[in-house]
Amino acid sequence: MTEKPQEGALAASLPALDFSNWSCPLPLADYPSIVMAYGGGGKLGNELIEHLFLPAFRNPSLEDLGDAALLDLGGEAPAGRLAMSTDSFVVRPLFFPGGTIGDLAVNGTVNDLAVSGAVPRYLSASFILEEGFPLAQLAAIVEAMAKAAAAARVQIVTGDTKVVERGHGDGCYINTAGVGALRPGIAVGPHQARPGDAILLSGTIGDHGMAVMSMREGLEFESQIRSDCAALNGLIGAVLEAVGTAVHAMRDPTRGGLASTLNEIASASGVGIDMDEARLPVRPEVGSACELLGLDPVYVANEGKAVFFVAPEAAERALAALRAHHLGREAAHIGKATAEHPSLLVARTAMGANRVIPIQIGEQLPRIC
Repeated sequence: MTEKPQEGALAASLPALDFSNWSCPLPLADYPSIVMAYGGGGKLGNELIEHLFLPAFRNPSLEDLGDAALLDLGGEAPAGRLAMSTDSFVVRPLFFPGGTIGDLAVNGTVNDLAVSGAVPRYLSASFILEEGFPLAQLAAIVEAMAKAAAAARVQIVTGDTKVVERGHGDGCYINTAGVGALRPGIAVGPHQARPGDAILLSGTIGDHGMAVMSMREGLEFESQIRSDCAALNGLIGAVLEAVGTAVHAMRDPTRGGLASTLNEIASASGVGIDMDEARLPVRPEVGSACELLGLDPVYVANEGKAVFFVAPEAAERALAALRAHHLGREAAHIGKATAEHPSLLVARTAMGANRVIPIQIGEQLPRIC
């Protein structure tokens, strides 16, 4: 009989990963199989990353857990300094007021690169299609992607297509990955927020999540809620041109909304965050929809907003640069970072009281992006 071949040199050189007796801290251990909340951008998803993916894949580029990995390819800077990001999109429905899964897929990855301090350049696009999906709908999605890429000044340069059997998908899923060139001298990240930083928000919150939810549930309001889906690289470039290294951290508050994003920055940097709820820009129709459904706008997803942590002496210039851009006309100064209550997000309510806003276990609205 032929003996079983031995592991090759490459396999033998890899660290042994034995998950036979794998265990992890709560709450992950409470869920022996995948639940929807793992994909919601909340505490449960963070536990999955921290206790499963990160130990298995650990390397210096991954450990920052930013919106994009910062890569040094060698050679003279800045040519060898790149950012790389990837994202998958499973939004339901595929078409919603203000966008489609196609432009969402482009803008989402462009924004992840932009808030990492990079100039987005190239994207990949991979499609997982269900047998029976109408070609006319696919053509509309592809057209939306092409228009979004042109508007963001990026090129889709590679991709892939797979088809699954009827009933084994949900029409169309898209994965995009992106590469961008890091700006010389700009170093931003969630761990770089500092006490005293002004916290700026580029516009209204909750628009995307409530646009998708209203379409999904057939809700009608006096004014139609439209997604804020947009590429933010131009807006972010304007802020960096105005104040440069005074920007310490940037994030786009997508899944889990503004509250989850601010909690993640507080946890990564160790700062406390004081937020004034009265300053949060919320469209009346979005506020009404959230009240009707029992949702808090601070946890609702956005797809065209960014939050900035800026040195206090540069806050007014940064805010002026935001408001001068068409995507930042409703920008607001919503709070500050503090050395008090480390790693906690504390909001001052309209009644003058303070409340701690925690990161949620999962997500209020699944399948939003």
